[in-house]
Amino acid sequence: MPTDARCLVETDDSSPTVRLTGVLDRSEVEAVRDALLARLWRQPGVLLVDLSAVRIPDPVARDALDEVCRAVDDWPAARLLLDPDGPPPDAPPDPLDAELPPVAEAAREARVLVTGGCARWGLPELAEPACIAVTEMVNNVVAHAVTPMTLRLAPRGGALHVAVRDHSTGRPAYGGPAPVDSVGGRGLLLIDTVARRWGSTALPDGKVVWCVLYAEDEAAYRN
Repeated sequence: MPTDARCLVETDDSSPTVRLTGVLDRSEVEAVRDALLARLWRQPGVLLVDLSAVRIPDPVARDALDEVCRAVDDWPAARLLLDPDGPPPDAPPDPLDAELPPVAEAAREARVLVTGGCARWGLPELAEPACIAVTEMVNNVVAHAVTPMTLRLAPRGGALHVAVRDHSTGRPAYGGPAPVDSVGGRGLLLIDTVARRWGSTALPDGKVVWCVLYAEDEAAYRN
């Protein structure tokens, strides 16, 4: 997949490795970032980035690659490793996915998937808070993005990683608790309440909004 005349991202969906070739400077970072993010969302798992054939003369460009790794660290079933040594790590569990239209009924379908996933992965205590979070994530797409969306979830350790990908470039912004006399505006507050971490990642044609919920947090809350 070419991203620029000077730096190429060579990728094959049948391989867990992509290869950067040529020269990567800060003017090309955005195109390379977009290619890596798109590849990892399209095919989740462990993605290894071979840097042996690319020259990175600008430290800012290398820092930008590290930032891509951090950006996807909380996506479901996703890891991006730069120039790794040794054998690749074990692949994460296969995620559950659902394609949802931007309609009110989508939230109900999302809750069914989340409840089933929590039961499958031995995280029943996270079903309720995860359903709260995913309802708000999906409803935000319905109300604001108004595009088809993809829901993805997967476990990691004692946590559940949930993400909703849509095709709007508008990013959610949380400004703290809403005034008690306000109408609406509490969706992000609910996500912030039930999830230990949440955020969004820009994609070339939209965004991924994600959150991470921990079983130990829920156990502490119930006790």
